[in-house]
Amino acid sequence: MSHVLVIGAAGMIGRKLVERLVADGQVAGKTITRLTLADVVEPEHPAGLALPVTSIATDFSAPGEAERLIAHAPDVIFHLAAIVSGEAEADFEKGYRINLDGTRLLLEAIRFAGDGYHPRLVFASSIAVFGAPFPEMIADTFHRTPLTSYGTQKAICELLLSDYTRRGFLDGVGIRLPTIVVRPGKPNKAASGFFSGIIREPLNGQEAILPVETDVLHWMASPRAAVGFLLHAAEIDSDRIGADRGLTMPGLAVTVQEEIDTLSKLAGPERTRLIKREPDATIRRIVAGWPRSFDAGRAKGLGFKADKSFEEIVRAYIEDEGIRL
Repeated sequence: MSHVLVIGAAGMIGRKLVERLVADGQVAGKTITRLTLADVVEPEHPAGLALPVTSIATDFSAPGEAERLIAHAPDVIFHLAAIVSGEAEADFEKGYRINLDGTRLLLEAIRFAGDGYHPRLVFASSIAVFGAPFPEMIADTFHRTPLTSYGTQKAICELLLSDYTRRGFLDGVGIRLPTIVVRPGKPNKAASGFFSGIIREPLNGQEAILPVETDVLHWMASPRAAVGFLLHAAEIDSDRIGADRGLTMPGLAVTVQEEIDTLSKLAGPERTRLIKREPDATIRRIVAGWPRSFDAGRAKGLGFKADKSFEEIVRAYIEDEGIRL
């Protein structure tokens, strides 16, 4: 029997995770008997469920809100809530309040819950915890010197997660997600949003803006893979992870040009003509500070699995979103 809490359940990955949890009916080998969904806007209530579901609209960084979220002692907590990279850079105070202070308040609420409470906490981190200069392949052991406020906030949270786990307050796993492509829906304020936009918008017959050069290389994974990472992180044997609770997820190193070529192959060159190049100095600077390729051998050794090709990623988006070519 398992009570699952998803913080950030109204976001794209949160919604897809909830769909999968509902479809599977279990997590970490245990039947889900209660589901709590939280976000800054009230998450949609999953249809057709014969178990208690609570949907909460909350700012989890506000005093007392973290305690409210864990009041019924969830066994597994998926922490996906965050201010995304571009917004965290533009609004310094908001980024730290949500990404760092909110996470710390959640960890403290768990610590003081008492009665032997010891949940598995899966924290969505980011490859932005690493900063240049980079080696050709970046391992988990590479120093964490982020070059953005967002990356700094995630790096601090990873250290906290390891320390709170070491002290026995919780059982944490931090997964550094690649940039998720192709993201459905409308563009968000993430500096990486164009990686999805140059596929999503043309597939929907709309113009897309490309703010960087086509030789930009980036680490990517599909929404399907991201959900798989989260579910595997919830069930993996804690002793196998070790003291460093942060794991770089496997992904694909893909250039913008390879994205465009894949779009042309699957949807025709007329779709690629909807991509308009408009250089953006701020986005180019942020992207230039991000890592590009990783040695994810540690995560792979623990059973995490990535997409096989960028074409597979785009085909999954077309299938999942019902795109008609």
